[in-house]
Amino acid sequence: MFGNIAQRLSGKNVLITGASTGIGYHTAKYFAEAAKGDIKLVLSARRKEKLEALQKELVSEYPSIKVHIESLDVSKVETIEPFLSGLPEEFATVDVLINNAGKALGLDPIGNVDTKDVEEMFQTNVLGLIQLTQLVVQQMKKRNKGDIVQLGSVAGRNPYPGGGIYCATKAALRSFTHVLREELINTKIRVIEVQPGNVATEEFSLTRFKGDAEKAKKVYEGTQPLYGTDIAELILFAVTRPENTVIAETLIFATNQASAYHIYRGSLDN
Repeated sequence: MFGNIAQRLSGKNVLITGASTGIGYHTAKYFAEAAKGDIKLVLSARRKEKLEALQKELVSEYPSIKVHIESLDVSKVETIEPFLSGLPEEFATVDVLINNAGKALGLDPIGNVDTKDVEEMFQTNVLGLIQLTQLVVQQMKKRNKGDIVQLGSVAGRNPYPGGGIYCATKAALRSFTHVLREELINTKIRVIEVQPGNVATEEFSLTRFKGDAEKAKKVYEGTQPLYGTDIAELILFAVTRPENTVIAETLIFATNQASAYHIYRGSLDN
């Protein structure tokens, strides 16, 4: 029953944004492993040197795999169309789009949020995602098939003080994704939204606190959070379901979390 996963991924072209670290990095590795190297990966992120290291790692482990890497900052919306149209022919047709790139900046209350932070969060989490999704959907409609995975957040359901702008971007993503799913209901294109809770990734909190490692570390103190591998495994599961099913929306927490603002800090052992 479970041997079909490699077959379902065989020869597919998977585009992952924000693939250099965290969830995107682990998703690339999980897809490569599950497909036993019989897969094409388009990996994008702002820092190409990290993508080069990941490409080298994947090719070393799976000699038959095909990996294309490209520097892309999705907050620069005008660069997305040239990025997609400039992909080599072998990688030009996207079977699976994983919109993973995203960021949170600061925890300032509304009224004190830097305008540049507002713009950067909306450009990255909303405008860039929408632009890339629209372009890829055009491809998928012509073939009447494909999977679109959006990395949402519990923050899109449970807005919290200090996260007004970030939560708003994730709520916008959720609404956009809901409408996209409804508009594609007469096709074989599947729209999947994954909404993680507290995930300890290498750079998310460090970016939020603008390089303050001490503040970033305290976010996870006393908790047993999710990790990038947990989300990557869920994405892989969703994409490899039979074609007649779709994991439309899934909310995933660590065991000690119940909402965006209910996290138990302490041991779960008796």
